[in-house]
Parts: sequence; C-alpha cells; structure tokens
Amino acid sequence: MKEAQPRTVYLKDYRAPDYLIDHTQLHFELEPQATLVKSTLGVRRNPAAESSGALPPLWLDGVDLELLSVAINGELVPAQRYRELPGGLEIDVPGENFELEICTRINPQANTSLEGLYLSNGMYCTQCEAEGFRKITYYPDRPDVMSLFTTTIVAPPTYPVLLSNGNKVASGTTDDGRLTVTWEDPFAKPAYLFALVGGDLQWVEDRFTTASGRDVKLQLFTEAKNIGKCAHAITSLKHSMRWDEEVYGREYDLDIFMIVAVDHFNMGAMENKGLNIFNSACVLASPETATDAAFQRIESIVAHEYFHNWSGNRVTCRDWFQLSLKEGFTVFRDAEFSADMNSRAVKRIEDVTLLRTSQFAEDAGPMSHPVRPDSYMEISNFYTLTIYEKGAEVVRMIHTLLGAEAFRRGSDLYFERHDGCAVTCEDFVRAMEDANGADLQQFRRWYSQAGTPVLEVTDAHDAASGTYRLTIRQFTPATPGQEEKLPLHIPVAIGLLDDKGQDLPIAEDGSGTVILHLTEAEQTFEFNQVATRPLPSLLRRFSAPVKLRYGYSDAQLQFLMQHDSDAFNRWDASQRLALNALSELQAQYRTGVPLQTPEQLIAGFRSVISDTALDPALVAKMLSLPSAQELAEQEGEIDAAAIIAARAFTRDALADALHDEFMARFKQLDIRKPYAPNAGDIAERSLKNTCLAYLCANGTAQALDLARAQLDRAENMTDSAAALAALVEFAPESEATTHLQAFYDRWQQDTQVVETWFGLQSSSANYGTLARIKQLMEHPAFEFTNPNKVRAVIAGFSARNFTQFHREDGSGFEFLADQVIALDKVNPQIASRLVTPLTRWQKYREEEGQKMRAAVQRVMESGELSRDLFEVVSKSLSTR
Repeated sequence: MKEAQPRTVYLKDYRAPDYLIDHTQLHFELEPQATLVKSTLGVRRNPAAESSGALPPLWLDGVDLELLSVAINGELVPAQRYRELPGGLEIDVPGENFELEICTRINPQANTSLEGLYLSNGMYCTQCEAEGFRKITYYPDRPDVMSLFTTTIVAPPTYPVLLSNGNKVASGTTDDGRLTVTWEDPFAKPAYLFALVGGDLQWVEDRFTTASGRDVKLQLFTEAKNIGKCAHAITSLKHSMRWDEEVYGREYDLDIFMIVAVDHFNMGAMENKGLNIFNSACVLASPETATDAAFQRIESIVAHEYFHNWSGNRVTCRDWFQLSLKEGFTVFRDAEFSADMNSRAVKRIEDVTLLRTSQFAEDAGPMSHPVRPDSYMEISNFYTLTIYEKGAEVVRMIHTLLGAEAFRRGSDLYFERHDGCAVTCEDFVRAMEDANGADLQQFRRWYSQAGTPVLEVTDAHDAASGTYRLTIRQFTPATPGQEEKLPLHIPVAIGLLDDKGQDLPIAEDGSGTVILHLTEAEQTFEFNQVATRPLPSLLRRFSAPVKLRYGYSDAQLQFLMQHDSDAFNRWDASQRLALNALSELQAQYRTGVPLQTPEQLIAGFRSVISDTALDPALVAKMLSLPSAQELAEQEGEIDAAAIIAARAFTRDALADALHDEFMARFKQLDIRKPYAPNAGDIAERSLKNTCLAYLCANGTAQALDLARAQLDRAENMTDSAAALAALVEFAPESEATTHLQAFYDRWQQDTQVVETWFGLQSSSANYGTLARIKQLMEHPAFEFTNPNKVRAVIAGFSARNFTQFHREDGSGFEFLADQVIALDKVNPQIASRLVTPLTRWQKYREEEGQKMRAAVQRVMESGELSRDLFEVVSKSLSTR
C-alpha cells in the first residue's frame, strides 16, 4: 500500500489511540528482495480512548507493503472485513480484546529511503524513527502505543550475527540449515524504537559494572575492516554510563548494550532500546583516520544515544509534536557531558556558533516553528536545529533559573513519575515546578512561540548616587503563522567590569555574575554602590538563545577580549569586533571604495595570540573569523559578493599583519608526540593548525613548505587533513591535485577517510568549483544512494562553500535544484534537507534572490514530490 497524499497534521487534533498493543511478536525470514514478516499482536481497547459506543475499526499504518494474510484469534479474516487504504490498513474488530496476526512481504534491497528495513553493504538494518516501522509491517506506528516486543529472526548462515532489542533468549538452526535467534525486550516501547540487524559482522566486547553492582556486556559490531576503530566509542560509552549515574542517578537496565556501525544511514545514530544503530562516521575512529573533531563528535553522539535510554526510551514522547521532550533534554545532557570531558568554554562556543549560524536562520526562514510545533506535513522535516539545539537551550534556561540541585530534583521526579510512559513537554516542565515549588508558567511560552528573541540593552550611570541602571527591551519578530509575540521569561547572566577589567561583586554571594529575570517587554535593573561607570559583560555563558544589541565600541570589545572573566564572552567580543570590521568592509565593497585594513581587529587579535596564559583551544576560536554563513545571518539583506570579498580581504590582512605571531605560535606547538584525543592535546593541535591556515593564506613558499612538511610526516588525521586543506586552498592548483591524488591513493579503502577527502574539495573556496563537484560525482567512490557521500560532496558545496555556490551566474543554484529533484526519487529525507540553502532566497539581494527562487520553483514543478520535499519548497515559495 502506497503512502497517503500530503496533508497537514495538527497538535490540536491529537486523540488517544482507540486500541493498545500489549505484546508484539515479530517473526522475520530475511531475504534481500522478499523478506517475510509475521506480526502477532495482543490488541486491547484503550480505556482512555475518546470514542464511545460501537467499537471503531482498528487502524494500522503501512507503506510499501505486500499484504499476504490477516488473521484474528487464529482464523483468517475475510477480505470484506478489512480494507487496504492509502497509508494503512483498516480492520473490523470482533471485540475489545483479541490476537491479530498479519503477514507481509517487503523488499529491503529496493529500499533506498533507508527507512524501515533495508540493506547496507549486504547488511540488514533498520531505521524506524519517526515513521519507518510502517514500512516493515502494518502497525499503529505512533509513539503513544507502547508494547512488549519479542523478535525472532531467521536467516541464511551467511548472516551469522542476528540482533534485535533486549536480551537474547534463544538461538538455534532450522531443519534446512538457517540460523534463528529470538530476542526479548522486557521494557515496553513504541515501534519507532524497534531495531533489527543481520550481517557478517565482527565485534569488540567490554564490560561495565553499574553503581549497584550489576554486570553489563558492551558490544560494538562492524565490518571486519573497521574492527580496529572501535576502542574510542567503547571508552566513550563507559564514560557516558558512569557520568549518567553520577550526575542524574540513572543506571543502565539491561544485561547487554549493543552498538552497530552502518555505512548507509540518514541520521547520525538511533537510540533503539539496547541496540543503538550508528552512522559509521559517528562511531568509528582511529588516530590515523579520524580528526580531533571526529573523536569529540563520536564521544558526544555515543553519549547522546546512551542518555536516551532514560530521556527518550524509558520516558518517551506522547506524539511527535513533543519531539523536543526527548531530543532537547538529551542534547542538553550530552552537551554537559562533553563540557565535563573537554573544554567547557570551547564546547559552549561550538554549540552557540551552530545556533547562531543555522538555528537562528531556521527561526527566520520559511520552516520556522516553535520548539513544540503546532503542525507538520512530514515529521521527518522537524528533526531540526530548533527541536534539538534550541530545545536544549530551553532546558538549559530551566537549569539556569532553578540551579543545578533543583534541576536534579526535577529530573528525578520526572523519571520517577513518568517511567514507562509517553508524555509531553508540559509534563517535563511540571515536574520541574512540582519538585521545587517553582512557577514556570510564563517560561512555557518558549515551547509554543517561534522565532529568535532580540534584546536591546541601554545603560546609564549616576556618579553622584553611585547607581548604575541597565534597561533591557525584548521583542520577537513575526514568524509564519505567529504575528503577535508575548514577552518571554529570559534569564540574562551579566557581570560588570571596572576600569582594570575586574568583576564588581554584584551578586548576593559577592561573586561577579548575576542572573537577571527578564519577564516584561521592558525592564530596568538597578545596581548600587557603583562608583565609576562599569563596562557590562552581557549574556554570560550565552544564558539565553537570543540576539543581543548593545552599542559596544571597538575599544570596549577589545577590552572585553583581554579582561572578561567569562571565557564565552571573551570569544564573543572577538567575534563582535570581527563582525563590525567585516560589516564596514562590505559597505566599502558595495560603494566601490578601496577596502581598508581593519586596524582595531588586528590589534585585538594580536593581544589574543600573544596571551600564552589563555587556553589554546579558546585562542584558536577567538582567532577564527565568523564564517560566510554567520555573516549572512547578520545581514538584513544578504550581498553574497560583498561577504566573500570582505572576508577574504580580512583574512589576508590578518595573515600579513600577524605573520610573525602566527609563525611563533606555530613553531612553539609544532612538536611530535604520541597522539591522544585529550582536551589539552586537542587544544594545542587546534591552535597550531589555525596558525598554519593563516600562514598559508599569503601563499608564501615558506608557509606552504610548512604545510607540505606537516602533510608528509603527520601521524594523525587531524594534522594530515589540516595540512591538506591548507594546500588545497592556497597552493597552485596542479600541486593541490597531486596532493589530493596521493591522499586518495593511500586511503581509498577507508570509507570514512574518503568522505573526508570529498569534503575537503567540495568545501574549498578556491578548489571546489562546480566543474570539480561534477567530477567528484563521477568518481568511483561516490554513491548517490549513500547519504554520507551526498553530504560530503553536494552539501559540502551548497552549504559550506559559500564562494562557489554563490557564483554570480546562478549555476550553483541550478545544480543543487537538479540534485534535489533526482534525490527525491531515491531518498526524500535527504532531498528535503539538501534544498535548505535555496529556501531563504527572500533574504538575498534582488537579482540573486530571484535566481534562487527560480531554482526552488523548478523543484516544485518537477513532478510529483515526496511529502518531505513538498512541505519545504511549498513553504519557501509561499513566504514573502
């Protein structure tokens, strides 16, 4: 049965399910083109159902299924008692309780959508969140139907590893020589958490002893060629398990925890109960093949999926509108874990950079939606930065408002009260209130109100009375469907610096940071005994996901860069100083005057690189210019050519003016020692390679020699990739091509490194031309059906190569439209995400914006679109 036509689903229309499934028995006979699935369901009338009177028919979701038989209580159901309809199966029921047996046949080999059951490099695997289970069998595929699952898998002996959720309870061999394994999950779960894997896999094994003394087996499964890349993920898993016990009091609850690495996967990973399935790029790492960023990303993602065992699995969401209930909370948890494992300041900077660059753009674009959306057409489109990253910021604000101890009391109550239940964002906030006697009524608006709030701050100092006043005005711009916005409850962390850069003791405990509770459209906060006018350090630790407007002078920003005790605000001051310079250079470019060297920025950056007491990781972040995408987000109207020119000029000016400083720090840090992915070593490599990039920007023979030498002797992928990136960007094209070919020849058998190789080229402003992108798509290692390869090449060009994608002739836009149209027939989820750079055409200058709009219009008119893609392009075209 094919999928239903696009329709809008509304939160206000939520109804409890008419029927519940107490137990689910699944029997799989795996064959590449004809897998048989038999489901046996214990069906029971839901006492909480809203319908009354005669028993309503049972509705089961189903897509792309071949129905073979339907039986109730052991007897075949006549055809007139069930109906195959678009999107599912409707069955007339015999009573309030019965056993339903359904047999279907599916084709995993043809399933390029990578939802449901599919094949990846000859390995069977599943992805059921959000609505993939309906591609396996007919079932009430919604998160508020929770069932106990028992799964039996039968397969030829060429698939010796057969896995599913829970604990293995039986295994054997059939009379015809096939293998059979049965798994039983003792915890009720919705269908989206079901998982199955079958393949010829190897594994590494470890043990973990919980706080209460239980022994847990840990296993990571992968193809034989990758077995040497598992150690970091296992270590990260054990660190995550211990952290969750210590910080949240959450122990693991099964006898075994399994991870499987899969090459073809739409997402980063999936938290299926006891059997996490990971995109290979997000779990496999060795020093030779993975960068520091990859090591840290793996640690974070492993933690995220493990933490879901409680915040997502044991307590799940009632409906998909509540998606941030599990994702926002868990992103906050994994961010705090990563901060504890590495540099807290740098982790915060990285998270806020993503928020400002991409989530703020999402808030201002056609797909803008609240953390808890009011409606959707395709739920896969709502796995967004708003749900995840802004959702995490909302949880972080609760943590800030209540304090760490009170937040822990609230989370304890939340888990205790709702264990085994499917609940709402409201239930989470209410647990926080009830555990602490708090009032978060106004704060709830963060869940229902879309858009990025803006804070406008002014101040005044009365020397005679020693009074300093901060006035803060808040407003949120209109978003699609929400013209009027109400004031939010916003925690604003601030400090006041004296003329020596010292914090004034403004908090009750005498410390230098205080949390202001902004609850009105405009409020004034007064500080007494302030003898001289202070310099405010605003929004410390980025205490709320807002845009801040305060009239800092360049001199004040440089002062904050040198003295602020809040590491995040020191970095933020460097970025604001850079944004000021880049904004002025854009204006110069548009008026045709020669671009002027930004002297204040150079002075500020010189003070940073010369400060050897600062954390090298923080220095590297402070020396990095805002990306072109960040600059675009700052503009009321985006002028791509001006952004490209201003950024290149500033980079070159800094490289020239600070050459000696960059060289000195590079040589200081360019030491050979065994690789370790610890915070200190990562920080040193980060700063060293930042200096190398600036040195190579001038294209001098000495600098390029440094890059060549590093590439030749590098014993880890971090240094190797950094040197290669510098040569690709700044060396002569023929030399760059030679280095790239040598790199590929060495690593062509390693899938993850080849993806790095693709990405280095596609995102290069100089090397990554459209002609070269098309060549890469013809390369034998490129697969149009592999999301990682598509992201590395096509998204690398459209989302990260601002210079080449925004060529004046619009060819980049036409190319992306072509790829989106083709990909929609193969993998709608990836197609709908890939089109994003085109959807904000309204923000660009008229001529370029119209070229982008024409590309979106061509996608819209290309034929029958998937629901995923139709929703995104239709909203883009309807937004003015």
